[in-house]
Parts: sequence; structure tokens; C-alpha cells
Amino acid sequence: MPVQRVSKEFKDLSMSFQINPLNSDMIAIKNETAIARSVRNLVFTLPGERFFNENLGSRVSRSLFENIDDISASIIRDEIENTINNYEPRVELIDVKVAANYDNNEFNVTINYYIVGIDALPQQLSFALQPTR
Repeated sequence: MPVQRVSKEFKDLSMSFQINPLNSDMIAIKNETAIARSVRNLVFTLPGERFFNENLGSRVSRSLFENIDDISASIIRDEIENTINNYEPRVELIDVKVAANYDNNEFNVTINYYIVGIDALPQQLSFALQPTR
């Protein structure tokens, strides 16, 4: 039987890098917000962008310049699932939905997951993927 990790909380630094006026420390984000930020950052990080871990990230940007159709949506979904399963051990993936939005030339992504180690309801993260040049 696999060992289940139990944690009291997860913390990350806020990407705004603002200082807490009460203790002059950097502002931290906790638990659900920290995990959601991490999952989103994994999807938007390209392999090779992180020092000392060149494989970390996803290759969804390659599919954003292809035709917007169900095949591209399926490729993006598979890439997101593989990235989260390989690089985010704090979550247990429920499902990933990627829908093509033809009118706005984008893919709408919805990720549902459980957070491992804390007693929390299933989480949902939604965002749009658009090609940028």
C-alpha cells in the first residue's frame, strides 16, 4: 500500500514579491492558492526555462499555433495531464478538460484535482490558452 503524505500546510512566495508591512518579510500564499499557482505555472513554463531542471514544464505552446480543433485540444489535454502527474506530487488529478473556443482563437482549460495531504474539497482551476508572438 502506498504511503499517504500528511501535511499541515503548503506555502509559496507570492509572485508580486511585495513585503508584508507587519513583519518586513515577503508575502506568502498558502494551501489551495499555492497549489493552484504551482499547477498554472507548470502549464505555462516551457521545458528548459528552469535552471537545474531542464525537463520541467509543458509543451502546450507548440500546439497553440496549430488549427483550433478537437485534435489540438486533445494533444494539449494529454500534455497538461503528463506535466502535472510528473512534476506536481502535491495533487491527485481528477480530470483535465480542454475546449476549443473558435471565436476567440483560444483553448479554455479546466483542471480538477485533489490536494494530497490536507483535508480540502476538490479544487478547480480554469484559464485560457492563447497563441502569442
